Amino acid sequence: MAQLHCYVPEEIARQAQRRATQSGLSLSRYLAELVKRDATSAADWPEGYFDLFGKWEGAPLERLPQGEFEERLTLK
Repeated sequence: MAQLHCYVPEEIARQAQRRATQSGLSLSRYLAELVKRDATSAADWPEGYFDLFGKWEGAPLERLPQGEFEERLTLK
């Protein structure tokens, strides 16, 4: 696992520590979760991405029949 090092103003560090404590996490874990959340949200399609390809002008898309639902036993 990679280890990162960064500098932030003292007030930001205090706020981050306070938030981590409120969340029941260590500061390191709290910051790792923030970075992970931000990095994975960046994997979404960029705004306006599909506009680059124009509007669909073909025949309407239709969903094929899906068949019957399975029956499941009820848990007790």
